[in-house]
Amino acid sequence: MKKLLTLLFTAALAVTMAMPVFAQDTSSQDTSTAAPKAEKHHKAKKAKKAKKSKKSSSDTSTANPQ
Repeated sequence: MKKLLTLLFTAALAVTMAMPVFAQDTSSQDTSTAAPKAEKHHKAKKAKKAKKSKKSSSDTSTANPQ
């Protein structure tokens, strides 16, 4: 019984360790397309934040006329 348990455990460990070998390698394609998308998204987010901060600063200056 102990030998069978050891054999099953070893087989499960071997399958688990071998999983990355059989994984699809699409990272080379994804890197070329994902990086510009992420960069574009980051730039858009930054521009939106700048626009929002400009708007809020202009709103506060018109709200307090002195």
